[in-house]
Amino acid sequence: MENRKTKKEIVKMLLKNNELDSQDEEELIDLLIDQPISIDVDKQEEAKLTFGDKVADKVSEKAGSWGFIFGFTLFLIFWIVLNTKILMDGSEIDPYPFILLNLVLSCIAALQAPIIMMSQNRQAAKDSLRNQNDYRTDLKSEIILEELHDKMEMILKNQRKIMKYLEDEDEESK
Repeated sequence: MENRKTKKEIVKMLLKNNELDSQDEEELIDLLIDQPISIDVDKQEEAKLTFGDKVADKVSEKAGSWGFIFGFTLFLIFWIVLNTKILMDGSEIDPYPFILLNLVLSCIAALQAPIIMMSQNRQAAKDSLRNQNDYRTDLKSEIILEELHDKMEMILKNQRKIMKYLEDEDEESK
């Protein structure tokens, strides 16, 4: 039979680089085995949201939608049509090459890009938390499965002993 590590040995292997005393290791092992360790990352992150974070998420949500693209395209077409000499008889606000429109678009892009990046950075942090949570959950599952496997091996071993004992008793009684 192969030499399998106990759950304590697995946790100790994972912790060997940390400076923990034996009491801390025992508490960590008990924590991993007996208590739930998974968390709801979305709820935890939502509880920490500031007003700026909420605004950044809303701007990213709206600016990254087809509705925004279609609406902004209509605005651009309206602006160009409104400021052409053909319709305005020379009294346009922003004549061709639409320098004011370029300024407005540049300002929108200059503000929109960092807001979207702030939202993406928060999403990356949330993904990192989710990955850490998955790792802890997987570690706990692995440790519990190892313990169950060891118990099953012990049950099978005892069952073989009982079967052998019963067979021996059966042979003696004949």
